[in-house]
Amino acid sequence: MVYLGTGDERRLTSGDMYFYNIDECNYFAKRVSQQYGNYFYKDLVDPKDRVTAYCLPKYISKNKKGINIY
Repeated sequence: MVYLGTGDERRLTSGDMYFYNIDECNYFAKRVSQQYGNYFYKDLVDPKDRVTAYCLPKYISKNKKGINIY
């Protein structure tokens, strides 16, 4: 799940990425959310540009077609 913005500006931008294991998912979630830095200078980043990403474990059937699993 990748959200862009904070507060009233927060919106889901991606909820359709699937990974074979949680470690891979956490790696990419960490990298995506650090694209603007680690918010050490969060006052310099516009709240609508802040990124939050986290992993939500889900079972995906092997028979499901059209889904990419990373």
